Amino acid sequence: MTAVHDDARPTGRCPVAHGFDAMGDDYYRDPARHFAEVRDATPVFFYPYLNAWIVTKREDCLAVLSDWQTYSSAANSAADVPEKYREVYPPELVAKMIVGQDPPGHTEARSVAQRGFVKERMDRLQPEIEARAHRIIDRFENNGSANLLEEYSLELTTQTIMALLGLGYEHEAMMRQLRDDLFAVLSSAHEPLPEPRRSEVWDRFVAANLVLRDIIDSRRDSDADDIISVMASARAEDGSYALPTPQIALHVSEFAAAGTDTTAQAMTNAVIFLAQHPEVLQDAIDEPELWPRAFEETVRRRPSSTFTSRRATRDVELSGVRIAAGEMIWIALASANTDPEHVERPFEFDIHRPDPADHLAFTAGRHTCLGNPLARVQGATGLRVLFERLPSLRPDEAEELDFLRMALLPVRRSLQVSWDVADVERSKERTVRTLSLEVLARTEASDGVVALTLGHPDGGELPRWKAGAHVDVHVPNGELEPFVRQYSLSSDPAERTTYRIGVLKEVSGRGGSAAVHEALVPGSRVTVSWPRNNFRLAPSPKYLFVAGGIGITPILAMIREAERAGAQWELVYGGRTRSSMAFLAELAVHGDRVEVVPQDERGLIDLPGLFRQVREDTLVYACGPEPLLHAAEECTAHWPKDSLRLERFAPKAVERTVPDTAFEVEFAESGTVVQVGSEQTILEAAEQAGLPVISSCKTGMCGTCETPLLAGRADHRDSILSTSEQETGATVMICVSRAAAGCPRLVLDR
Repeated sequence: MTAVHDDARPTGRCPVAHGFDAMGDDYYRDPARHFAEVRDATPVFFYPYLNAWIVTKREDCLAVLSDWQTYSSAANSAADVPEKYREVYPPELVAKMIVGQDPPGHTEARSVAQRGFVKERMDRLQPEIEARAHRIIDRFENNGSANLLEEYSLELTTQTIMALLGLGYEHEAMMRQLRDDLFAVLSSAHEPLPEPRRSEVWDRFVAANLVLRDIIDSRRDSDADDIISVMASARAEDGSYALPTPQIALHVSEFAAAGTDTTAQAMTNAVIFLAQHPEVLQDAIDEPELWPRAFEETVRRRPSSTFTSRRATRDVELSGVRIAAGEMIWIALASANTDPEHVERPFEFDIHRPDPADHLAFTAGRHTCLGNPLARVQGATGLRVLFERLPSLRPDEAEELDFLRMALLPVRRSLQVSWDVADVERSKERTVRTLSLEVLARTEASDGVVALTLGHPDGGELPRWKAGAHVDVHVPNGELEPFVRQYSLSSDPAERTTYRIGVLKEVSGRGGSAAVHEALVPGSRVTVSWPRNNFRLAPSPKYLFVAGGIGITPILAMIREAERAGAQWELVYGGRTRSSMAFLAELAVHGDRVEVVPQDERGLIDLPGLFRQVREDTLVYACGPEPLLHAAEECTAHWPKDSLRLERFAPKAVERTVPDTAFEVEFAESGTVVQVGSEQTILEAAEQAGLPVISSCKTGMCGTCETPLLAGRADHRDSILSTSEQETGATVMICVSRAAAGCPRLVLDR
């Protein structure tokens, strides 16, 4: 792919570009600037080292890329297959690589593969990419340093392509190696692989492809939407399968390479450019919608694949240079992207260009990168999450030239970076952390209630939590934005590898619970937040738990925690019917400490009788529908203050006696002052001002937006803070709460 043997290098072709060296430090430091040194004098030149003509001007590059009949891609996959493998891997199969085909073969293969890479599907994948990025950063954030390329960029792209292909973690090592071996096979079209490496590469490459063939055959006629299933089940007009199994395996090998390394290189290059332009980095941090532009400007300025190549099928002339039929032409994408005849200020890193995608980093024409929608979503998301979590991250030595030296694809092997570990705590106040989990099990807990057990596909440990915690679940919603719903964790906090939630199907609800029941089955992938706890079990020698319907879910974990603490406890659990009450079998082991009150058998829970006598040293925890909680508040009015702790399913109704008025909020950390209108929330005003605030439910129920209150009096309208907490006024939920009447200004610690 990048060189030929000395014996094969022809001589005598002109012009040549004296000083151009695709193996030299200047090229690897900045390919585009190295091209600029020769472009004006020799826009098209012969480069003996590659036995190819190099085209540098954008106009010429587009001419080559747009005419497949004159400039063929077929030579890009002319790898020499070892004799021992030609029966199972004939040379004509290698020639069917997407990057090495011309129409009509290229058109047929691409049309099938394209179904798995449509932009809409890549956009829907964004929450899962974000969740994976968070999980990867979780592993190393406290270290203060990392090899960014290996530990983050490649890790993220590899995990994503594995998810797209529908492959489990047991195949991850094979696919990582397949990525490198595919590049080696491609390079052998231009540079013979020496032994024993040639045999080692082909042994692994063929073995991996045989494994993939078995997987493909098992997914024929599958209705799953992973890329392998999509390609395997595609049919031609005559009803036959559109592509044979060996060819699909070959294309999957291409995806394993192109779908991981190029985007990983781009994200890593972006970190270098952003470190060199701190004002641009700050713009993107302040305005997250700019991250796609930061990614586009990175690949314009330094495309991961510096070249693409073609073979002339007839004698042609480019920029006055004659190229004979049969000769190779290398299109310098890095040079075309910085051609001053097309790009103003070509070497400036400017994320505010009018048309940020006006570049050839993903080539053009029929061979435009199939995975560019994935690269764009993944690159922008990966950069945003990285700097949300670690805004002080910077390269240790941006000029370090640790590359695998290949002219076509200069592969950076490492980039050491460092950051201030104080970022870790600061980011928790600014970022909703998410996890990409799999539904491991689904059971019918009762009529209308499903219990879902969630875990990492690789069985890894999950973030710790305590009884009373909940998670935000991003529930699929067809082509629309996912539903985001909060569900309490009902499993054992001591179990570190799984979470369990119970979900009641609300027939007259907003659609989220129905989507859970319909869409989430064993094997489904789902994005959830890290656990948050607004219903924490406070230490006490005695507890009285009251649950109504699905409100039993947080209580289950509380019982376990109370048991471990040696506390006395009892539970009164009500529901419409016994068959509708979830987890009764699980509770049966506790005997008479659990009182079950089915409404059709015993009526409503006797709350006046239950709370008539104040119980000394006892905390009451209640969860359930609003009528139950409202009655509990009334019936415990004579109990000591804060004896009752509640968790609501819906926002608490707020009674307003006077109209809302405008007020000011000062955010102390930035010194920004915003005006909050009478019909506006603090959260909305802060978002409009570009401040880094976070939220989830926006109804005062989840606690995501809780913010320290430094000065002023708040009108608390949330459903979380206890009466004492509201009176203390230490924090405020900025999604619903406001300044109290007569208070013109609040000062918040953010």
